[in-house]
Amino acid sequence: MSRDHWTAWPSREALSRVGVTRARRLLARSVRATVIAVMLWTAVTQRGVEDWAVVAAPVALLVCAAAAWAFFRTTLDHRLWPSLGLLALLLLIALGAQQVGFMGPAIVLWCGCAVSALERMPLAAGAPATAVSLTGFALVNDDAWLTTGVIAVGLCLSGYVLRLDAEARGTAQRLLVQERAARAAEAESAALAERSRIAREIHDVLAHSLSAQLVHLEAARLLIERGADRNQILERVVAARGMARDGLTETRQALSALRGEMTPLEDFLRELVASCDGASLAVEGERTPLSAEASQAVRRVAQEALTNVRKHAPGAKAAMRLEYDPGEVTLEIRDSGGTCPQAELAAGGSGYGLLGMRERAELLGGSLDAGPDEEGFVVTLRVPL
Repeated sequence: MSRDHWTAWPSREALSRVGVTRARRLLARSVRATVIAVMLWTAVTQRGVEDWAVVAAPVALLVCAAAAWAFFRTTLDHRLWPSLGLLALLLLIALGAQQVGFMGPAIVLWCGCAVSALERMPLAAGAPATAVSLTGFALVNDDAWLTTGVIAVGLCLSGYVLRLDAEARGTAQRLLVQERAARAAEAESAALAERSRIAREIHDVLAHSLSAQLVHLEAARLLIERGADRNQILERVVAARGMARDGLTETRQALSALRGEMTPLEDFLRELVASCDGASLAVEGERTPLSAEASQAVRRVAQEALTNVRKHAPGAKAAMRLEYDPGEVTLEIRDSGGTCPQAELAAGGSGYGLLGMRERAELLGGSLDAGPDEEGFVVTLRVPL
């Protein structure tokens, strides 16, 4: 055994009653009640004892009970010297009981101190205390030496087994506390992640929509100040209204997604493609359910990519492909090219919208690539299932 094993106290969880089952508490109380009853009965029925000793026996019993309770508290607080002092007091009471003729109570005290010292104290202090207690027991016990030795060994084993059992219970209690703390931390982390997801959804929808509206409204204000044509001003106001309407629609979709009321992904993409002239959708691979975050990322990228096609490649055809692979899903939007130069397309594809989608994909452990190809512009999203 290591040095720490000899000098270490049993843990507070092991020494306390926390985690003790109701049946075990009832058993312990029954044992204590039986021991007290035996000691009282022995004191009352003992013959050949002085009258003063019979009168003092109840007082000594109360002192023993108080010392035993104090021993429980001091060992629980890992206070070595007070614990040894209380144990010595109990041994002195046992010695006094043996001297006046109360052999039964004396034997109970010798044995109880031997077991308790091994169970509740460091082995470096408990083993000598147990040896002293068992020596006193052996001196007063009138059985054969072999019987006395067997009883002494049994008491040592009982004390050590109780110690191991208490340590096991204490370890289980500590693990339970750690598990509860881990669950609380996990719940808090999940709540923070959900708040971040909600904030990201609101930011993606409102920030993009409101910033676009502000641009059009600011342009309308400048046109009014310069006395521009009414149709030019009206065009800007109508554009801002369209942005507001689209933003409201996207906000409703985001709220539905947060409530888990999203339409199936493929149905959503079909509706999206149907609203865009010249767009098509192809679905490949075995259909696999996606997480809410992955599904929302695919929807957002599809919306942003088709919006960019309408803005930067008017009249171009857009081919959307959704492919289910083992462990991930791939969304590819490829357009046939428009009137804008490819450099302008690349700049538009790396703007606020796709940059936000790229960050969303990376948070999910995926990736988003956007850039020109041989004909037009291609956006590829990969997210894990």
